[in-house]
Parts: sequence; structure tokens; C-alpha cells
Amino acid sequence: MSAAQRSHPWMASSAPGQIEAMLEELGAGSVKELFEQIPQDHYRSAPLDLPPALLSESELRSDLLATLKRNDTCEENLNFLGAGCWQHHVPGVVDEIVGRTEFVTNVWGSPQSDVGRNQAWFEFNSQLGALLNMDVVQLPVYSWGCAAGHAIRMAARLTGRNRVLISAMSDPERRAVIETYCEPQEMDSHITIETVATDPATGRIDVADLEAKLGDDVAAVYFENPAYLGSIETEGATIAKSAAAAGAETIVGVDPLSLGILVPPADYGANIVVGPTQPLGVHMNGGGGVGGFIASHDIERYVRQFNGFLVSMDHTEVPGQHAFNLACAHQNSYGLREKANDWTGNSVYLWVVANAAYMSLLGPEGFREIGELILSRARYAAKRLAAVPGVSIRWPDTHFKEFVVDFTDAGKTVAEINNALRGRGIFGGKDLSSELPDLGQSALYCVTEIHTASDIDRLANTLEEVL
Repeated sequence: MSAAQRSHPWMASSAPGQIEAMLEELGAGSVKELFEQIPQDHYRSAPLDLPPALLSESELRSDLLATLKRNDTCEENLNFLGAGCWQHHVPGVVDEIVGRTEFVTNVWGSPQSDVGRNQAWFEFNSQLGALLNMDVVQLPVYSWGCAAGHAIRMAARLTGRNRVLISAMSDPERRAVIETYCEPQEMDSHITIETVATDPATGRIDVADLEAKLGDDVAAVYFENPAYLGSIETEGATIAKSAAAAGAETIVGVDPLSLGILVPPADYGANIVVGPTQPLGVHMNGGGGVGGFIASHDIERYVRQFNGFLVSMDHTEVPGQHAFNLACAHQNSYGLREKANDWTGNSVYLWVVANAAYMSLLGPEGFREIGELILSRARYAAKRLAAVPGVSIRWPDTHFKEFVVDFTDAGKTVAEINNALRGRGIFGGKDLSSELPDLGQSALYCVTEIHTASDIDRLANTLEEVL
């Protein structure tokens, strides 16, 4: 049998005759006919230059291992990268719980298994709701950016408006996801994004510029606290009050680990709160969902606009017993398909179990302790790096676990510095010079509870050598 006729061992539809059988069933003359709506100029003019297919399991394993060995990991190197996916300690018991077969294999199971799964999900909603001081928490979506995009679309439906204000110094990756959710200009439901200036002296939102841009077409003001560059927003209540006066919703993005030491956004006027769940017991990963939550108060006009799954608890016919089940499930894409509030998926529901286990281990006191630990170690790192000749810290007074290190006066680019650090087993901060050129040769450094004083001293001493 020739290579063209041979079926692929992991693709059932590649067996000889399968394509012809499917085309006959569909009443189509060719595969190309199925995609006739795609303009010809959208097709590639030349085939992809792909390596030969690996048709045996042993060949595939060897190839994958060789590829993976090219990676340098954060386990083998000292890591100061963050910017959306952070290295936090994950207790061993969390991995043990999420690795249990009843959780790993159960997305939708039998009525019996659904009860246990729903209870675990309910525990997540309850714990995160207590942390946020919000009553309603939806099961997470794919990422923080997705959560922000969904929340902005919620605000547009709530207000009937189509303009949103966000900080000019937002994470460009998160901003790109938000723009996708706001749809192209050619579409009727397009939402216009307008940026609000930041105060160059503090890195925080310029309230005067915000108030000048508010109007009766603004659906929401979205800001993050702590912000993308680590600064803590001290004017949250003023921003929320100004947004409310203009009839707009206030959406706040927040790192949940900061809430052991910072006031939750609900307390200074947030209507909808979003943020990442990856810091809550989920290992860093690339190419997979890391989780983003959406929360609000238990007000019907907000609850009716959620796009995902809500889990609720109620009494059963047996006195003293409770049951856990999905609430308002009809309004998501599983219930109403294309007529739903928005699309939803289940790629991160296993991480909900990890999040619930992690939060139960910490408890209120644990969140305070880890918040204080991250804050103190990040402050020590900023102070230590500021003492390196040619290095300065932007906005040193208020930041949580991330902060901007300015190398402009050091005479080297961030790329050169990071290459030198990597050669010494250290991952330096994220290079900001291309996305935020006004900051010069600056990098975003991340310090968490995993970093010891000796780790920070090693970074500072190595930077002195490199510079």
C-alpha cells in the first residue's frame, strides 16, 4: 500500500475510502466544494513545508522528548517573569486532589457523579465570592482576558451602549483578547475601546482624563487593581463614582491573591469583578486555559447577563440534606446556542477543583499571610535592585508583586540584559521597550512567595556583573 493510501494510526477518518463515503453522504462532489464560500485569495498558494509524518508511537515519543529538551524551565532557572501567568507555590495536596479520577474524568457524568462535581464547583464559587465580597461567581472562562471581554459585553447589554474606557497601560495580550470580544467595526454589535491616560508620576489612571471622556455612550470603565504594571490604584472609589454618575458600569480586574491585604473592588463601587484563577493553585502552562472568573452582586439584572454556568444549592425532600445544581443554565450557549448571552466552554473546569482546594487550605488568615509575604518580598526586591548602578524603579511607592525596573541609564537594552541573565540561569523581567516605548528600556519584574531573600540577592548581584 502506498503512503497516500495508508491510514493514519490516530485518525480514523484517514482510512482509505472514508473521505469518499462522507462526501457521498453529504451529496458533495469534492472536499473543496464544502468550502466554496472561502474566497480563492484566502487560500495558500503553496503547500505547507511540513516534516514527514511520524507513524509509530516510538518515533513520536522520541521526537517529542527531543523537542521538550530544548526548553529551559522555571524549575531549573530562577524566574522573575510574570505578566499574566505567575509562578506561585502549588501545595502537593492540590495536585493530589485534581489528579483523582472522579475529577479528572468527570466533566459531565451521571447524576450521581454530577452531585460531587457540583458541590466542588459550589465550594469554589462560595470561597471566591467571600474573598471578593460578591454574591455571584460564575464558573471560570478560559483566561482573565476572556473574563474581561465577557464582562464588557455584559455591560454593553446592560446599558445599551457601545463604548468602553480602559487604561492606556493595559496588558497588550489582554487588550487583544478584549478587542476580539468587542467585534470588528463592521458589525452592528461592535464596541469601541478608548484608552484613558495614566499619570506618568504614579502609573495610575488619570482621573481628570477619565472624567473628560465619560459620556452617555459609555457602557463601562474597566481598570485593574493591581494594574498590569503592578501599581495599586488608590482612586478606585472616585473612578467608580464618576462612572456611575455617567450611567456606566464599573468593571475591575483583580489578582485574588492581593485580596488578603487590599480592599475588594466591591467595597469601592465595582459592579462586575474579573480576574485570573491561575494564582489559586494552578501551575503555569502554555497553550492551555489558565482560568478567568467573573463575579457580581446578586442582583437579577446582572445575573441574567452571565454567559456561563452558575452553581446553586437548595434543600431536598429529605430534611437536613442539600443538593447542588446548575442555575440559569438556559441563558448560556449550552441552553440557547447562538441566541445565548455569549459563548461559553469548559476548558478550565478541572482547575476549579484546584482553586477550591487551594483556597480552603489558605483560609482568610492564609490569604493575609501570603499577601503580606508577596508584598514584603517584592518591596525588598525593588529596593535591592534600585541600589544597582544604572537601575531605577518606576513608581516605587505602591506596587504588589510586579514592578517596573528601568535600565535606560545602564547603557544596555533589556534584550541584552535578559540574554546575559539567561546565560547565568535567571529569567529576567518582561521586556516592555517595544509595547511601551515611553518607558524607555524597562522590564516588568515579578516577585512572589517562592522567591527568597537569597534569590533576590542573587538577581541583584548578577545584574551588577551584567551591567
